[in-house]
Amino acid sequence: MSGDHHYNIELEWTGNQGTGTSAYQAYSRDHIVSVEGKPPIPGSSDPAFMGNAARYNPEDMFLASIASCHMLWFLHLASTAGIAVTAYRDDASAVMKTNADGSGEFTSVTLSPSVTITKLSQVEQARALHAKVGDMCFIARSVKVPIYHEVTVTVDP
Repeated sequence: MSGDHHYNIELEWTGNQGTGTSAYQAYSRDHIVSVEGKPPIPGSSDPAFMGNAARYNPEDMFLASIASCHMLWFLHLASTAGIAVTAYRDDASAVMKTNADGSGEFTSVTLSPSVTITKLSQVEQARALHAKVGDMCFIARSVKVPIYHEVTVTVDP
């Protein structure tokens, strides 16, 4: 498991509406993200930036990457700690600030995982594991935006 891991995608812009980028409003922001052997992901820009609301935008995928990496590491840490997780749901959110020159950056990410475990005696231990996830999650370790956690743990034996 240690060592380098390599990832490849194919990104194809599909938004040429006949005149390419001849004008800002002349082209669609639609594109396809493909990974060999997996279903394609229909992408666009956020509707605020003339994108297609029916498609995933980079901001959606950024937040989804952080939230899914957090979940997968939490499940791993819970498993190795002997905590049986029976359900996990996260209503994650993020704030992105745009600047006068059109650039921007995310200023915060808030993960709000609701976790169900089987033992009442492990609630605090399960809650504490979320703080350790940030040290392990490949995505969280690779971004500069602060990531906050608003954790709910319930018990269903």
